[in-house]
Amino acid sequence: MSRIDTIVQERLAANQKVLIPYLVAGDPDLATSLRLMHALVDAGADIIELGVPFSDPSADGEVIQKGAERSLANGTTLLEVIELVAAFRQQDKRTPVVLMGYLNPVEIMGYEEFVAAASEAGVDGILLVDMPPVESLALGTLLKDAGIDLIFLVAPTTSEERAKLIAERCTGYLYYVSLKGVTGAAISDSESIAKNVNLLRTYSKIPIVIGFGIKDPDSAARMGALADGVVIGSALVEKIATLAGQAAIDDAAITERVALIANTRTRLDQGS
Repeated sequence: MSRIDTIVQERLAANQKVLIPYLVAGDPDLATSLRLMHALVDAGADIIELGVPFSDPSADGEVIQKGAERSLANGTTLLEVIELVAAFRQQDKRTPVVLMGYLNPVEIMGYEEFVAAASEAGVDGILLVDMPPVESLALGTLLKDAGIDLIFLVAPTTSEERAKLIAERCTGYLYYVSLKGVTGAAISDSESIAKNVNLLRTYSKIPIVIGFGIKDPDSAARMGALADGVVIGSALVEKIATLAGQAAIDDAAITERVALIANTRTRLDQGS
């Protein structure tokens, strides 16, 4: 059983929700990202989504775009992000890490080299937001052989045919996008989200998490009630952004930035 499967099944068996924070690797720098990753686990994160910075993050809103810009300004590369996971694994052998980003940097590195490096570093899942499921077979086969989950997004605009194919190809968990638009927008239609998540459950038994637009513990609890877990991205990246430019970042500053995740963990465990 993979690390993702283990963590998710433990939460579900305890009638709890999976909490997945997202941060941009290298924002404000790679050393701070490593500290944040460990702090997020201490705050109650189950899985960490580690954003790979890209120059054209078309699915992301302004907050995450700026985080990617700060990281790229530091020269952060895909290989350095993978090395960050390896550094995290030196202390944490349990918490799953999912690399979330875009296809272009992976293609430049090459599928085989990328998968080999990710596997050796201890990466558990890959989510490439712009990789069509119909074109995922080559990379998906390499990832499966390496024991790395291939995770997909399903949006409110995804056709039924495409959603079925995604449910077929997806492993680890299925990421349902709660709104039409980019990351950071607000959730406004819980009824449609519930309907779509329930429909996805008829296609596959894979756990479903909801992301995009979850900004605080209360919105996390509302969305958590509709799925198996939630992803918090922009709201966390916005808090991390205030660390940029600081000459020295102490432990208190790190703890303050991840308090959102600690408070969300508490709220999720209280139920909806």
